[in-house]
Amino acid sequence: MKRISTGSPFERTLGFSRAIVKGDWCFVSGVTGYDYATMTMPDSVADQARNCFATIAAVLDEGGFAMEDIVRIQYTLTDAALLEAATPALGEAMAEIRPAATIVIAGLIRPEMLVEIEVTAFRG
Repeated sequence: MKRISTGSPFERTLGFSRAIVKGDWCFVSGVTGYDYATMTMPDSVADQARNCFATIAAVLDEGGFAMEDIVRIQYTLTDAALLEAATPALGEAMAEIRPAATIVIAGLIRPEMLVEIEVTAFRG
């Protein structure tokens, strides 16, 4: 088993790994729209989603996976009204991959967080 970290302060304080690789599987924890290098958050949900996908791509790469290996994705939005604005960014990343997907509307732990994306990848 391999644990992957992005160095986010949330990983340390909440006690979790950004991803776990077990065999041909990679389980990526929910990723929010922060740029983890600067800990800045864009205002738009689409830009937050793009940051999520950039983090996810880097984590998958570190674990020996590619975005095309994603088989399941869960989107959490803080408001259903954000879906229309987020859709272009979601489509840019997933339109050709088309994993099984779920969209949940729920609160997130910080008010600036508008979207969180969680994925599972399989390379077998």
